[in-house]
Amino acid sequence: MRTDEFWAVIDRATADRPGSPGEVAKRAVAELAARDPDEIVAWGRHLDKVLTASGKEDLWAAAYLINGGCSEEGFDNFRGWLIANGREVLAGAVRDPDSLAGLASVKAAATTGAVFEAEEVLTIAPEAYQQATGEEFPASDTPPGRPDPAMLWDFDDEDEMGRRLPRLSSLFLLPPD
Repeated sequence: MRTDEFWAVIDRATADRPGSPGEVAKRAVAELAARDPDEIVAWGRHLDKVLTASGKEDLWAAAYLINGGCSEEGFDNFRGWLIANGREVLAGAVRDPDSLAGLASVKAAATTGAVFEAEEVLTIAPEAYQQATGEEFPASDTPPGRPDPAMLWDFDDEDEMGRRLPRLSSLFLLPPD
């Protein structure tokens, strides 16, 4: 599956601005479940590639700041939330994780404490495959791409966070004025 085809499914699922990543996932599942099972598998394998490409240490640090902590599974689910926000948001976050400070929802989270995770986006292909075939989605040889947690810099080091992610740090680490 080509990148444009993968994102076209997400674009159609986000049309008319659904209220939640869960709704995005529901719409994408419905579209994919009507397709040939091989296409569903190809979409799922492309999702694996997107997760691998977005498995960056500084993006994990951004998720850690925004969500008030972030486990391995939490990082995967954070990237699910990014995917539900579309190609441009994800690509911008991968290029410059600190750019997430410019999103209205992230700015609001600094005061509301909202957490951004969307596990349901990560299960679009298996759900669609189950609906289409009645069978389990074929296992992937590729685990979600992410850095080794043992090799991460200390996300609790506020000075390092401030140096690497200054805009997000000013939202989430500095006391409010």
